[in-house]
Amino acid sequence: MPFINVKTNAEVPAEKAKAIKSALGLAITALPGKSEGWLMVGIEDNYKLFFKGTEEPAAMVEVSVYGNASSNSLSVLTSNITGILLDNLGIPTDRVYVSYMCTENWGWNGSNF
Repeated sequence: MPFINVKTNAEVPAEKAKAIKSALGLAITALPGKSEGWLMVGIEDNYKLFFKGTEEPAAMVEVSVYGNASSNSLSVLTSNITGILLDNLGIPTDRVYVSYMCTENWGWNGSNF
């Protein structure tokens, strides 16, 4: 039950959004037990985002995960996410922040897991 939300000041055409979604579906497998089958992805493009005082392409990626993940797994996922944004949108890896939230409380289909 992961959710990955990408906020970027870059424009993300529909075909790039689908490519990013698919790549994130593979990347999430860095976390044991996670797969695209339960992954939700949000992409907010043309977001008013300033980093290091400029409007150069940047992104803030928020990853929410049901349960816990090891630091090593999260490091691998961060590398994957930054690589995906570099490859698909040309956003340098040093202009991407990735934050993580792990929770034991996750609701779906009218109840909680």
